[in-house]
This record gives sequence, C-alpha cells and structure tokens, in this order.
Amino acid sequence: MNSTDTLDPPADGIRDTTLVDALSERYLAYAMSTITSRSLPDVRDGLKPVHRRILYAMRLLKLDPGQGFKKCARVIGDVIGKYHPHGDQSVYDALVRLAQEFAVRYPLVDGQGNFGNIDGDNAAAMRYTEARLTAVAEALLSGLDEDSVDFRDTYDGEESEPLVLPAAFPNLLANGSSGIAVGMATSIPPHNAGELCDAALHLIKFPNATATKLSELVPGPDFPTGGVMVEPRESVVEAYKTGRGSFRLRARWGTEDIGRGQYQIVITEMPYQVQKAKLVEKIAELIISKRLPMLADVRDESADDVRLVLEPKSRTVEAAPLMETLFRLTDLEVRASLNLNVLSADGKPGVMNLRETLQAFLDHRHVVLVRRSNFRLEKIEHRLEVLGGYLIAFLNLDEVIRIIREEDEPKAELMKAFELSEVQAEAILNMRLRSLRRLEEEGLRTEHADLTAEKKLLKALLKNEKQRWGVIADEIKETRKNFGQKTELGKRRTEITDAPEVAEVPIESMVEKEPITVICSEKGWIRAVKGHVEVGEEVRFKEGDRARFALHALTTDKLVLFATNGRFYTLGGDKVPRGRGQGEPVRLLTGLGNDDDIIDLLVHVPGRKLIVASSDGRGFVVPEDQLIAQTKTGKQVLNVSGDREAQALAVIKDGDDAIACVGENRKLIIFGLDELPEMGRGRGVVLQKYKDGNLSDIQSFKRADGLTWAAGVNRTRTENDLLAWEGKRAQAGRMAPKGFAVTNRFS
Repeated sequence: MNSTDTLDPPADGIRDTTLVDALSERYLAYAMSTITSRSLPDVRDGLKPVHRRILYAMRLLKLDPGQGFKKCARVIGDVIGKYHPHGDQSVYDALVRLAQEFAVRYPLVDGQGNFGNIDGDNAAAMRYTEARLTAVAEALLSGLDEDSVDFRDTYDGEESEPLVLPAAFPNLLANGSSGIAVGMATSIPPHNAGELCDAALHLIKFPNATATKLSELVPGPDFPTGGVMVEPRESVVEAYKTGRGSFRLRARWGTEDIGRGQYQIVITEMPYQVQKAKLVEKIAELIISKRLPMLADVRDESADDVRLVLEPKSRTVEAAPLMETLFRLTDLEVRASLNLNVLSADGKPGVMNLRETLQAFLDHRHVVLVRRSNFRLEKIEHRLEVLGGYLIAFLNLDEVIRIIREEDEPKAELMKAFELSEVQAEAILNMRLRSLRRLEEEGLRTEHADLTAEKKLLKALLKNEKQRWGVIADEIKETRKNFGQKTELGKRRTEITDAPEVAEVPIESMVEKEPITVICSEKGWIRAVKGHVEVGEEVRFKEGDRARFALHALTTDKLVLFATNGRFYTLGGDKVPRGRGQGEPVRLLTGLGNDDDIIDLLVHVPGRKLIVASSDGRGFVVPEDQLIAQTKTGKQVLNVSGDREAQALAVIKDGDDAIACVGENRKLIIFGLDELPEMGRGRGVVLQKYKDGNLSDIQSFKRADGLTWAAGVNRTRTENDLLAWEGKRAQAGRMAPKGFAVTNRFS
C-alpha cells in the first residue's frame, strides 16, 4: 500500500484497520457519550439530558403548576419521539423519580396516581399515572423564552432543545444526583435550598470566601426522608473542601411507654434510599437466627408516615445498646457518599468542591441575566421604533390616510414622506382603525416614556457588574423566600448532631447467652457442649487423642489462647463448634501455625493480669485487656526468635505478691511480683538464670498461703517454709523441695 492509498478512501468503502485501533476508537466514543450525555449532571442546572428533556417536553405541553395533569404516557411519547430516542421504560423511570418525595428533596414533577413508595414498590404503568410540573421546575425553566441559554437541534433535526436550563434554583446540590459513567462516577446527596441560598449570597458578598466558611452555612446534606446525621464536623468540612467524602446517617427513633414498666422503640424516619420492607425482613432474619437476643419482635405500623415498632425482649433491656447493635447490623445506619464529579460549563468532567460548585451556579446566573437583559433591550428598541412610527402617524393622520388611500405603493411613500423605517411603515399599515382614538395616542406616549426609562436602566445594568450581582442576589433572595427554611417544603428535615462516642456494644446484644463447656484436645481439636459438665467417658476423642483443656464458659465469653510463637488468639464462645462430633482443629478457627503449639487456654476476664515467659527464662506482666485480638491472625505479645519460644503463662490472682519459677534443672526461685515490669509487648526481663536447660514453669501466688503444686490426680501439696528459695529476680535458685511434682510443673 503506497502513500496515496492512505489518503484517498477505498472505492468499495472498506478500510483495513487493526482490531485494537477499531475497538479503542469506538470505545472512546462510547465512553465520552456516556460521560457527557447520560451519567454526569451539568453543574449549572444539576440535570442530566434525560431529565432536562422531560422538563422541557412538559413545558411545551403546558403542564405548568397551575394547569391540569396529563397522562405520563403522553409526556413519555413526546420525550422519546422528539428529543430522547431511548427505551420508554427508562425515561418513565426517570420521570417517576423526579416525582417521588422520598427520593428527591425538591420534586420537579407533581405526580397523580401510584408513583411507588419507600418500601420499594414500583410505580403504576405510565398509562395510569398523570403528571405536571412543580414550582421548583418552573423556577428552573424560568426565562427559557428570553434567549437566556443556547439551543441545539434534536437528534433528527426537526426540533430544537436547550443545552442547559436557566436554573433560578440551585438544583445540583439541592436535589443531588448519582450516576456511573466509564471510568468515573458521581454521587451528590441532596441539601437544603435555603442554606444553599445563604451560602450563595455570602459568596456574592465575599468572593474569596473559603470552603470552610461556606460549610458553616451549609452544615451538611438534607435528605428527603429526614434521619440524623452523626458525621464528625471535621470530616464534613474536609468533604466540602475536596468534593469527596461521606456522611454517616442514622434513622430517627424514640421510645414509647406501654405501661407496666415496659416500652417499645419506634422508628419514625428512615435513612436515605433504604427500602423499609427489606429492612424489616433483615431485622426479622436476625431475630430468627438469634443474633438479636435482646429483640423480641418487629412490626411495621406505617401508613402515610413511617412507624416501625421494635419490641424488646424484656423491660430490663436498655434501648441505647439495642439500637447501637441494630445500627451495626442493619441499614438503620448508612453512609451517604459525596463525589462532586460534574460537567463544567464547557462540558469537561471533573470533581469540584462546595465553593466551586456554588460559584459555577452564580456564574451561570450572571450569564443568564446578561442574555435576558440584552434580549429585553432588543425587544424594547424594536417596540420604541414601532411607537415612534405610531406617534408620527398621529401627528400627520390626514396625510397618512391620504397616502394609504391614493398611492399605489403606500409603504414606500410613507417612508419617503415622513422618513420612516421599514418596520415603522409596516406597523402603520397594519394599524387598526380603532387605534386612531385620542386615548390611544396618550397610551402610546405613556408606553414610549416607560420603555425609554426601562431601556436606560437596562443599559446601565449591562455596564455595571456590581449592579448585576445585586440583581442576582435579589433573585436568590426570592428563591430563598419561595423554597427556604421558612416554607413547609424547605424546612430542614435531617437533624445534624455531634458524632456519637464509639461505645463498646456488649456481645450479649448479638449472641444468646447460655452456658457451655469448651473442650480442647491434646492434638488441638476444639468443641463446645451445652451446659457446664465434667469431662467423662461420654466425651469421646479421636484415636490416640485425649482432653487437654476443659473450661466452663458462656457463649458470650471470649476465649484466649496463648501459643508457643508468643501470640495470643481470641475466639468467641459462640464461634466454638457445637454438636456431638469431635469439633474442628483450632488451627482452622485461628491463625495458629502448624509448627506452633498451644500453651494455655483461658476464659477472658476483663481487668485481669497475666505473666508470660519464654523458654530462656524471660518474661513480664501483661494486662489481659491489651492482648485481645480483633483479627484471626492474633496479637503478638511475647517476642521470641531462633530456638526461643513461649513457654509458660500464669494468672495473677487477687492478693498475689510473689512469683515462683522452676527450670528444667528442677531449681526453684521465688521473688516479689513487684520486680516484674508491666508491658504490652516485648521480650521481658530475666526471671531465672540457667547454666544448662531452660524454664519449665512459673506460678503467681500469695506468700502467706504458701506455694502449692499438683501432687497427683486431684491431689495438691503446699510448702509454707519458703525462706530457702527466696531471692531476687535473675538468680539461679535452689533445688525444688522434696516431693515436688515429677512433671516439673506447678499444675
């Protein structure tokens, strides 16, 4: 193929190209179309093309707020036939959303009929529903016939449609928007229009106002379904500064006294975009699965308002912990995201912050004001030209009548005789005879004077930018008066409160409390049996295995496992396998490695302290509250490496004041508990020195009670005269007393 072949199109219309080039070219075109014509709203009027076309089509159908309704099918037919050649159902869904009071903060469509509900039920078919515009939509469309915005041809070239609406209402932030494009998305929660007007007025007065100051005037979103926003103030300010963030939203709830010391919880406002019916199903599932043992029942008593009744299991159940549990487990608490990704005035997508968004709205209103003023000025100048011709005709009425009656070309003769323009001559020729009355002449002179004065004002306005911003401020004040906080539609619905303290929800609120016996075998198989029982012959193990640990616990308890790698693993009592089987390997339930072994297994007691020690005789005191692991991998507490490994664990009981250490060489040393440091993690200090061998076991005890050790099955022995073994930490010690356990361990 030579160079000329690449310049001239092929005769058969087929052009050779690689698949990669063809795909990239077409996908890029698709991506741009999705971004600019479908998914992202315009920063000026806050609308996507489909919504803009719906409102424009309804305006042409004269569906103004004061007029009657028309079938939605009629509206959809005009929209898809003239402006938006897409599926009728998708367009109808867009119209329905504009009419749903629970979905849009300031509805743009006034619907009559079934338009769906907060339970997630769909609207009736378009042939059954009717619609007209609301006052908010009328404000968005105001001035459309006054050359305030540009128009473009529709897809077939037979009609024209506006590129953007004049938008006397801050619709982008007031109603919000959401959409997913190719490689980008937008998510804008609704806000209070009155607060947005306050911020816009402040920005007009102080053009250099920061996003921090504006966020004081716009404290947060205002959702159509109300609710309570509990996001920290600094997070809200940061979101408005960057245009990205999220807001924590909760349902509004309260309690009702139903007598005899009992009460019920009533939810009156739902979080935004949460379907009530699905929420009730979720709460019912949690009750059935016993994950909400504090809750007895849930009932939906809603009519036109929301009324969700939660019945606690008993009068002793506190409402706050119960609701905190529900907030964590259900959509009674959600996060509303903020991603101010919009199309700018020149059609470029990008993320704006609060200040930039408000400034773009004000700049658009300024452009609209200038264009409307120029349009009005042209109309006035044309009317003044016509009035000038009328007045000349009244002054020379007899001659004008003669020329019209006698001349073959009266228009040209009038223009020549009285130096009229073509427009003036045409207007005189079209004048009705009834207009020749004396009173009409006086009316023309009055109109001429009024229009001349208005023309002067408009010219002064177009020359004075400060005066124009004053007019825009007056328009915004009018919008605030019509849709602000003092109106029924505009008063704030979402309450903004301080972020709640992160309270520890008691596990009892999520797990049914019942006694269990946890059994762990020597080979690491763990299980739980119902009730507090003794491990006897009826508890069976795999061949070659036997019981190692048997603990009486509750399903709400936490189990703490200490391993030779120095890690503590945490396992919920309700997570221990139940049933008649032999359980499951503890390594599958925790992150315990195959080369590591269990040293001890305890039921967690808050506030208790433990002593941990390694095989080389180093150790320290650790608060038990600090070793609870939040993940399956456990928490490293005792640092070990090489041949060293964790060797022993001792529980410090109330009144304990001494520690006993015994080595593999059977030497025993006793020293004060106060000689050990309290740490959260580390190697610790030397407990006992060894010439050969390692640490065997440790024990915490009370000197006055003596040192006790196991001397056989269900037998113990106590030594009270301990002076021979008393010493200081890090000494070698002396041989253990006669009769000390042959296992070289205290228990």
